[in-house]
Amino acid sequence: MTFAATILTLYPEMFPGPLRLSLAGRALEEQKWSLDTIQIRDFATDKHKNVDGTPAGGGAGMVLKVDVLAAAVDHAKRVQPKAPILAMTPRGKPITQARIRELAAGPGVTILCGRFEGFDERIFEGREIEEVAVGDIVLSGGEPAALMILDACIRLLPGVMGAASSGTEESFEEGLLEYPQYTRPQEWEGRTIPEVLRSGDHAKVADWRKQMSEDHTRLRRPDLWDRYSGDRDQPASGARRKDKDQGK
Repeated sequence: MTFAATILTLYPEMFPGPLRLSLAGRALEEQKWSLDTIQIRDFATDKHKNVDGTPAGGGAGMVLKVDVLAAAVDHAKRVQPKAPILAMTPRGKPITQARIRELAAGPGVTILCGRFEGFDERIFEGREIEEVAVGDIVLSGGEPAALMILDACIRLLPGVMGAASSGTEESFEEGLLEYPQYTRPQEWEGRTIPEVLRSGDHAKVADWRKQMSEDHTRLRRPDLWDRYSGDRDQPASGARRKDKDQGK
């Protein structure tokens, strides 16, 4: 099954962009994934092909028109009826590695890229669209964010990465940041590779890596650490059921 990506955008020439290179580019050539772009402007109905209007209530900038967006989304849905539709917006729910894995395991994804001041809110009321953010930042448009989403999905597709463990032994996969990595030379500017990594003791290496992941997550991403700690402290479902049965 080929992972099919569909992009709704005012700038289709931005794709595949960097995704034509490296792992993603090779996978595209090998037809492990496909890409289709849809020009939103094609669904404007007036003679000037207007896709935006001034904000209701006043304000700066322009807003993408709901009727044009809906026509473009409906067309994409007919092309890819089983693919979830994501809209890239700073207001969206932050994307997670877990959600990326879900998307990569599916038939593909349709991504709606915003511009200007964003979308007329009624598109989210009238169509099933998942609002997604890639961080607490504002971009000129959704296209760079869409490229990020696609890159994250493509690298997880079967046969894209060389080592099977490459997609699991990294940041966020276990709820933690990845441990530090080293390679030759053994010494550089007086700094050496940690001795444990040169010991050949796989159990000690695994323990060190786990400890480093926890330390880095606790210090650098306290939000992730709180979530990880909370999940780890939760009793197993069986234990909860046993406690309930015993009246605890």
